[in-house]
Amino acid sequence: MEPSAEGGRSAARGADSLRVTEIFLSLQGEGDSTGWPTVFVRLTGCPLRCHYCDTPYAFHGGERIAIPEILRRVAGYGVRHLTLTGGEPLAQPAALPLLSALCDQGYRVSLETSGALDLAEVDRRVVKVMDLKTPGSGEVERNRYCNLEHLAPQDQVKFVICDRVDYDWAREQIAHYDLTAFCQVLLSPASGRQDARELAEWVLADRLPVRFQIQLHKVLWGEARGR
Repeated sequence: MEPSAEGGRSAARGADSLRVTEIFLSLQGEGDSTGWPTVFVRLTGCPLRCHYCDTPYAFHGGERIAIPEILRRVAGYGVRHLTLTGGEPLAQPAALPLLSALCDQGYRVSLETSGALDLAEVDRRVVKVMDLKTPGSGEVERNRYCNLEHLAPQDQVKFVICDRVDYDWAREQIAHYDLTAFCQVLLSPASGRQDARELAEWVLADRLPVRFQIQLHKVLWGEARGR
């Protein structure tokens, strides 16, 4: 059966535009670029529902914006670092050409992803910050471990820790997949669920070769949107 004209127009729009929740300037709060002034492009939609999610407002709504207009808005902030986040950015196919276009413009581009969707086609110039979902997230079954094959030394695997069970699980994954041999590993306490100092003590006691981090933007601005 021939596709309708309207269906064809919708597909075309999906190929060169994305649904965006917000674009804003802040300090990068996590990973190896912590502290750098960074433009965040937060895309709308996510197939996961992690118990500790702090951006449920990005599940729905948003504004459909063409890729050239996104590039124009990003350029207006005048900074070098750019993070594509969500939601889950890769839930929108046009995220891939957007990432490449941003790299072509000379930005240092990072992608924050749940790790539940395929990373194989992500531009190699992009710094991938990939979660491995812990049991406490409620989404541990969504982990796509084959994505580890697509990580490079510049990339990062992040564990958000809700309790001691999560910490022990994360430690097992780090050892089983020898994660620190081929990428950086980040451990973060889940806000309101895991005491940061206690998690830091566990990392030190085990001499775990990971980067412990607290979300800098929350220290500075709490739960405020757009910061």
